[in-house]
Amino acid sequence: MKKVLVLGGDGYIGWPTAMYLSNQGYEVVVVDNYLRRNLMHDLGVKPLFSSFDLEQRVKIWNELSSNTIRTFIGDLNEWDFVHNIFSNFLPDVVIHFAEQPSAPYSMLDRKSASLTLRNNILVTANLIFAVNEFNPDAHIIKLGTMGEYGTPNIDIEEGWIDIHHKGRSDKFLFPRQASSLYHTTKIMDTDLLWFYVRNWNLKVTDLMQGPVYGLFTHETLIDDRLLPFFSYDEIFGTVINRFIIQAVVGHPLTVYGKGGQTRGYINIHDAIKCIELTIKTPAESGSLRIYNQFTEKFTVNTLANMIRDAAVEFGLDVNINNITNPRSEQEDHYYNPVHTGLSELGLQPTTFDSSVIQSLIAKVLHHKSDINIEAILKNITWA
Repeated sequence: MKKVLVLGGDGYIGWPTAMYLSNQGYEVVVVDNYLRRNLMHDLGVKPLFSSFDLEQRVKIWNELSSNTIRTFIGDLNEWDFVHNIFSNFLPDVVIHFAEQPSAPYSMLDRKSASLTLRNNILVTANLIFAVNEFNPDAHIIKLGTMGEYGTPNIDIEEGWIDIHHKGRSDKFLFPRQASSLYHTTKIMDTDLLWFYVRNWNLKVTDLMQGPVYGLFTHETLIDDRLLPFFSYDEIFGTVINRFIIQAVVGHPLTVYGKGGQTRGYINIHDAIKCIELTIKTPAESGSLRIYNQFTEKFTVNTLANMIRDAAVEFGLDVNINNITNPRSEQEDHYYNPVHTGLSELGLQPTTFDSSVIQSLIAKVLHHKSDINIEAILKNITWA
């Protein structure tokens, strides 16, 4: 039974991942400092339904299941706290979700930018130092983002690219060109990991994850108290969540600019399965293995049309409205990333279709009275 340490275990993906791995027989410890909860509270953008804090959710899980998850609550920026975790629980695998997760938040102002830089980079560094000190053979699984790559006018390879230049050849990390400060810190994470892989012979898998959608896994369906966050605001929510909320309350779906922005998306169930597949087939020592973690590509216009069409089942009359794009991004571009690695490990993708959309709409309708329309758009611009 492997010992798995989940950093950021209170988060949207971190919490369902912890429950799933616990259900699979892993010994799981989760860590969080409630940064996202505190930021949401300060900005007045609470999720659709309240989530018990991590210690309460773990207590509920331990009571409902035949498994036990343990918790550490504290700040991974503080070395003494990190030292205490690793000295008390020597992990075989460390899954790193513990970052300020919002691109719009990172672009709010100098204070939010400073917090994003300080938190994301130092937490990653402390993780690296702790693994090297306590168990250099531990497998680090880092949640990166497809946003690191940007939208280059060539195919995006799976993390690495072969370069032939002036008669010589070499292999390099695929060029990164992030569109926000948050995504830039993710690039810095990758660079930190690659530096210490080369110097300390660590084993690392970096998962370049696309936007994740969904709420329902086997574990979250056990009890509503175990559901992850459903954020729908412009800061911490995803475009799919925002559109579903807008469809339910009768607000036009707000498409940024031309709506041709193309990204790779993945269901939360598949995102968790990718973690398990990565645990079962760890990277080799001295290797930074990179997978592009998404299953389907959609433009924003396609998503809006799919959600509008699925909403008809509920008698919802949904309109679409193109608004001025608050972000600095290409609105019509080439986008063809390779994503074969996880499929070769055995990933069987979930399809984003009308049944998936309607299951989310049904859940949102049940909580319609809790929707704060003013929180949906906060007018954050990249300018």
